[in-house]
Formats: sequence, structure tokens, C-alpha cells
Amino acid sequence: MRTSQADVLIVGYGPVGQVLSLLLAERGRRVTVVERWEAPYTLPRATSFDGETARTLAALGVGDSFAEIGLPADAYDWRNADGASLLRVELARRGAHGWPETTTMHQPALEETLSARARHLPGIEVVRGCTVTELSDDGDRVGVTAADAAGRERRWTASWVVGCDGANSFVRQRLGVRWNDLGFSYDWLLCDVTLDVPREFSPLNVQICDPARPTTAVGSGPGRRRWEFMRLPGESVAELNREETAWRLLAPFDVSPANATLRRHGVYRFQAAWAEEWRRGRVLLAGDAAHLMPPFTGQGMCAGVRDALNLSWKLNLVLSGDAGAELLDTYGPERAGHVREAVGTAVRLGKVLCVTDPAEAAARDAALLAGADTGRGGGGPGAPLRTGLLYTGAGAEPVPPAGQVVPQGRVRLGGATGYFDEVVGAGPVLLGSAAPAAALDGPRLAFLTGLGTRIVHLVADGAPDAGAAPDAAVDVDGVYLPLLRAARARYLLVRPDHHVYGPARTARELAALVDAFRSGLTGRPVTAGRADPGAV
Repeated sequence: MRTSQADVLIVGYGPVGQVLSLLLAERGRRVTVVERWEAPYTLPRATSFDGETARTLAALGVGDSFAEIGLPADAYDWRNADGASLLRVELARRGAHGWPETTTMHQPALEETLSARARHLPGIEVVRGCTVTELSDDGDRVGVTAADAAGRERRWTASWVVGCDGANSFVRQRLGVRWNDLGFSYDWLLCDVTLDVPREFSPLNVQICDPARPTTAVGSGPGRRRWEFMRLPGESVAELNREETAWRLLAPFDVSPANATLRRHGVYRFQAAWAEEWRRGRVLLAGDAAHLMPPFTGQGMCAGVRDALNLSWKLNLVLSGDAGAELLDTYGPERAGHVREAVGTAVRLGKVLCVTDPAEAAARDAALLAGADTGRGGGGPGAPLRTGLLYTGAGAEPVPPAGQVVPQGRVRLGGATGYFDEVVGAGPVLLGSAAPAAALDGPRLAFLTGLGTRIVHLVADGAPDAGAAPDAAVDVDGVYLPLLRAARARYLLVRPDHHVYGPARTARELAALVDAFRSGLTGRPVTAGRADPGAV
């Protein structure tokens, strides 16, 4: 049996596996993906992505497809049985990351767009119709065995393996990782519908907090809409999961066989759970293999894409030798903190919606109409990191604004004007209101540029000194210079996943910041801008 080799082998080719494979292949890594299904799943699961996720997807070169596969949402409204708004979130068409705060989408179309992009990258091999049956981590590489439907086996070795194989992850089970289930779950009938005559829904996304039947109605891309109906106490799954039941529940929304097509109906049960470990040796978990959350914040797939973004740049630096394998120990704690907040928020919102007792619902309505706080914030787009690879200076806590996500605005550089990621590019970024390169000595500058760091001197649009700094980037939208002022810093070092590593006010502080970043990557102390190879 022939054995193939890869830098990273990914188990599972859903959106998270796709994004991770693309992020790694864009950096020149050899990636093999093993997917058990012969063909892509043709029905949607997730129905939206947020602006931060859009930013990641756009960086992969698929932003032009959003108009075809997605539709920006205007608002997210939570209503009681009488139609009164209990909670309402207005959603900007252009959010902090330069994209709509929420885009509803048709997931199969998104997956095909990502697959098409992967077909243009020579570093990605996708093997479909093979189920992984064994993993063996020998400390230097991981052996992976998979079998096709006929029982024929194939084998690979890889430096690292990432399980993106969903809620019933073989990889997680094979590792024996503890699964923490919060026990918050309900059955819902999901109905995906296309309407014969297009309608405009505003707000596009609605939760109907009716104790007689909690209901969800959301967009799922151009020309598509999803309704979901919660199973009531005493109602059987079999009774709910009938086509005639679906049409009966859709009828109050003027949806019937006379004016719509029911593309799919089925009962599913959501969960709130996460893995207690995200790495064992050379095997890691991402996406639904690492966490599951109720759908009420639309953060399930988005959280998985954040996993992929966090993990991809760290794996790349470990593979290049620019970072020690210990850097991957920051992945789980960084992402787990964010995910637990997101799961907690989704559970709290679920407890607002999933109420079937009329008296309890009336008390809930009264409290929310009076302005009670649901604790709905936390874990969503732009949530800061609180632990991991962050600058702490001489203390134990991250130095503000370390951990915060840097928003995206337009800049002008070299005659080109566009969003920062498009004009400047991906990778670590050193921002400065003064020229950062001039504040660095040779070894530190060489270290940063060796990592592919973008060194960006920012000037205000129309500022008199802009002409004196022809290589500077003009802060067209006024996003970055105010960020530096708010941080009381002249420089910000930003990680490739857009989280601030740390600030600096002076050249001396910048040197300490760069040294700490290098030490954090390599696990070795740094002296005079150089890592000490003999230090333990």
C-alpha cells in the first residue's frame, strides 16, 4: 500500500476544512484533505456569516462571489406572539470589517466557490469517498489510514493532522478527548423554501418567541428562506417530521405548494458543547469537531472559520521553523475562551426563545419590554482574546489593546485605494503613525520581514506630511490612526488573524515588543534583537 505525504492532512471538507486548506495552500503548504462523502452535500446547514468571516473569505479571493451566493441582512428581530419587538439588532451594510455585519447565504454555493478556488491551487489534494479509520502519532509525523466504499485502503503521513470532521468527529473520538455537553438541546423542524415569486422580507431575520410554537424565519441566500419550528412537549418527532406538517406550519406565512417549493424538511436537534482539549500531540481539532452551539447567534460556522484562521498561520510558522511546536499550545486556549462565550450567548438567547409555558413567556415579555439585559453580548465578531500569544510587557496581563481585533478600512498606497487586506496584504502587520522601519534596528527588522510582516506607516488623508512620506499608507476611512490614538501608542503589532499582539509608544518599547513576539514564537529568550540559541 503506497503512502503519500503532506505537510498537513485535514479530515473533513466542509467549510472549515475548505478554509483551512486554502489558508495553508496560499502559504505554499502541501495539504491533503480526506472527505468521507463522494460528493458535496447539496443542502444548506449554516445560513449566514458575519463580517469578520467575510473578511477571511474575501482574503481567499472569493469576495466577488458574495453578491451571487449571499444577501446582506438588515436586522435581527426577536418578537413575542403579539409581534412586539423584544430584542432588535440593526445590521450595517458595511460593518467594522468592511463587509456587511451579516450576510445570509446558500451554503452549497459557498462550498462550491471555495472548491473552485482550491482547484486553482496546486498545493491542495482532495480525496473524496474515503473514511479515515486510523490515526497513529509517532511524535514526528502522523500516519492516517482511510478506506473507500469498496474497502480499499489508502495511507498518508503528515506533519500535522486537523480534524474538521463535524459533530460526530472520528478524530476527536480517536483522541479520547473529553466532550463537555451543557445539556441544552431541543428538536426543531427545519424547512428550506424557495418562493415562486420573490418577496422582500424586512427584517430579514426574525425569531418569533410564541409559546404556542417558537419559530425562526431567516434568509438563506438570494431567493431562499428558512423556517424552523420547535417541537412542542408531547409532540413526537415522527409527527413533526412530515411534509404535511411542514406545509401546515408554513401556511400562516403565506407559504404553500401553490406559491413555493419545499426544498427540504427534517427534524434536527441542536447542541451546546465543546471539546476540553483542542490538541493532542500532532493532531488538532477545529470547527464542529471542537464545538457545537445553538443556532440563535449564527456563529457556528463563523467560529469554525476563526479556528481555521487562528490555526493556519501558527501551523505555517511551525512548518517553516520560524516558531516552535509549543506555539500550537496557544491555539486551544485562545479559541476555547472565545467559543465558550459564544456558546453561552447562544444558550442564553435560546432560553429566551424556547419557552412554551404561557405564564413564563408573559413574564419574559414583560422583562424584555422593560429593557432587561439578556446578556446577549460576547463571543461574536470582534471578540477580543484574553489569553495566549499576547504582549504582557513586564506584567502578567495583556497590555491593552492586546487581544483586540483590528477593524478594516480603506487605505491608499502606491496609487491603489481599497480595503487594507487587499492593498497591503495578509500576514503579521506592524502599524505606525511614525515610520516603523526607521524605529527598528537591522536584526529586528529582518526578523519581522522574514515572517512576511507588512510594515505600514500610516498618514491621515489630506495631511500636509503625506507628500513627504511617499511610501506611507493613507488612512482613507480614518480607521487606523484613531485606533493608535485610542491605544496611546505610536505602533501596533498585529497578528495574521487581525488580533493586536501589543502596542509600543517609543522605539525602545517597539524593540521590546518585537523581542517578546519573537520569544513567544520560538519559546526562547531574545537578547539584543537575536534569539539566544543556547537558552532553555
